[in-house]
Amino acid sequence: MLLSGFCHIKDVSLVLSERLKTEDWMNLRKKIGFMCGLIIMALQTACLRHSEEKVIPLEEFFKRPEKSNFQVSPNGTFISFLQDYKGKQNIYVMGADDQEAIRITDILDKDVQNCFWANGEELVFYKQRLAMDSLEVFVVNRITKQVRTLIESSDVRLRWLPTSKPIEGYLYLAINKRDKSVFDAYRLDLRSSKLELIAKNPGNVSKWFLDNKGNVRLAIESDGVNETLLYRKSNDSQFKKLFTNSFHTTIKPLSFVGSEPDHIYAFSNLSRDKTSLVEIDLTNGKEINEIFGHPDVDISEAGFSKKNGELLYASYDLEKPKRKTFSSRMSSILEDIERKLENSPIKIVDQDTADMKFVVRSFSDSDPGSYYFYDAGNKALRKLADVNTSLSKQKLSKMEPFRYKTRDGLQIDAYLTLPRGKGRQNLPVVVIPHNGPAGRNVWGYNSEVQFLASRGYAVFQMNYRGSTGFGKKFWSAGFLEWGGKIQNDIEDGVRTLIEQKIADPKRIAIYGFSFGGYSALYGACFHGDLYAAAVSYSGITNLFTYLKEIPPYFKHFLQMYYEIIGDPVEDASYFKEASPIFHASQINIPVFIAQGGKDERSNVNETNQFVRELKARNAPITYMLREEEGHFFNKEQNRIAFYSKLEDFLYKTVYTRK
Repeated sequence: MLLSGFCHIKDVSLVLSERLKTEDWMNLRKKIGFMCGLIIMALQTACLRHSEEKVIPLEEFFKRPEKSNFQVSPNGTFISFLQDYKGKQNIYVMGADDQEAIRITDILDKDVQNCFWANGEELVFYKQRLAMDSLEVFVVNRITKQVRTLIESSDVRLRWLPTSKPIEGYLYLAINKRDKSVFDAYRLDLRSSKLELIAKNPGNVSKWFLDNKGNVRLAIESDGVNETLLYRKSNDSQFKKLFTNSFHTTIKPLSFVGSEPDHIYAFSNLSRDKTSLVEIDLTNGKEINEIFGHPDVDISEAGFSKKNGELLYASYDLEKPKRKTFSSRMSSILEDIERKLENSPIKIVDQDTADMKFVVRSFSDSDPGSYYFYDAGNKALRKLADVNTSLSKQKLSKMEPFRYKTRDGLQIDAYLTLPRGKGRQNLPVVVIPHNGPAGRNVWGYNSEVQFLASRGYAVFQMNYRGSTGFGKKFWSAGFLEWGGKIQNDIEDGVRTLIEQKIADPKRIAIYGFSFGGYSALYGACFHGDLYAAAVSYSGITNLFTYLKEIPPYFKHFLQMYYEIIGDPVEDASYFKEASPIFHASQINIPVFIAQGGKDERSNVNETNQFVRELKARNAPITYMLREEEGHFFNKEQNRIAFYSKLEDFLYKTVYTRK
């Protein structure tokens, strides 16, 4: 259609030339012909790139949801959400039985980043924070729309202390206001905005936990390697030590048992490899019941009643997400919702305090999903919004489990997403090691993966050793192996794809964020024969600096980091060997680096030095620096610009490589 349009333009120019037999017109005609030629060439290139089907614009994958952050009020009467107003996210509220929404904030300087209900009439919110920004917390009344400041602007870090249900009139939080290196526990009066210190950190408490009435009765103290669980009977009692264990062992309190005020539900891998859901008696520190566990993976999530603290369900990830319910009523609710959604997987987003009104999200590997409101009283389900309206009707790629063995016999669970209509042989591949390295890939929708698959790439994601979710033995197998066996695991997976003829060995790229970016740079330095190109987004270049610049509130974990990453003094030779900044001279493949100028985790000065060294060698380097951004690009226009440059870079260096 467009090419025929240009033929029409040419016909018009011939008619005009008959009327204007002048030298100026002939010159103009040559210029028009030249420009038409350029445009036709561009169109032909685009056709070659994606001739099989219409390409989804990249903006559709990464644009902000039209509506997000749905929350149901504690009384189940109202639903809040975030939506754009004059270019900034603001808070909207609608009745649980009413589709019409009312905007209750007029924030125009920054996006509202998050909000939650404090009670039936007020919502707490804070704005988007760019790197180095100070913190402010506000409350807005849904009826009067009046906004008040709860926490004045200050350079502090904040952690909300969750309770099983809202405690009328108060919020609970941990902030490093008194000392930047430690977090004290506070109670915040919603009416007066007064902060009351309720538990002072002696210097080694890493986490505080509340009972169902808002009393600080549990704490975890750490010396950087060992963790001790502390318990007290009431706010007036002294904390006593229950037990101490190495950080290799997880004991994570979840909730106090509703019927037993001195019992808690917790995740624990004490005396076992995989993390299970257990019940612990705090009077003696004994585990009295292993409620649920799985032999292959850790239990990762648990849901509780906001009405009485009853345990409702637990979740875990095998090849796909799974759930175990402990309440017959909850089982009926979830089964009814899933049946109405044609057996789509769902996640509970929020619920009221009576456990009658729920916000849920559907999802799959090839669908970003939708938000729904469910009323258990009349079993009514209605859609609130699609997560991404532009992609909800698109045919996207499936994510398939993929297992392989490493050179030392370890089984790695991975995922392979194939581009639609391209078969499964001789494909260009983008390898994406996940961030962390503690963390893991799971089955589900991923915008980056679907974007790359839509451009014709197979996308390979592996859970290398050091990933969480597969037990503490698998996790600890990644200690001191950032530049060793973890990288071998990535390489072994790629070579498996080549052996199975899935990957075109000449068209493989490695791309990652943070630790994944470090892995991409490591691959560029040491596996230039394996990769055609490498992309690092906020990747670590220097392990020495990475540990040196740990924020003050993480300093007491430094010894733990030494055990996981290495000691920069005792392991100096390994640090130098494993840090890409010392091996820039070995890079001979195209590299794309993106970073924020205010990145607190990846030193921008060293990244600049790394880039200068590559440029001095005339190495093929593409550099994208956004001075105002931190470790992650928060501004939508910067993210879109990054993915646009990523698409162009991969096409030129990988897709068209012969």
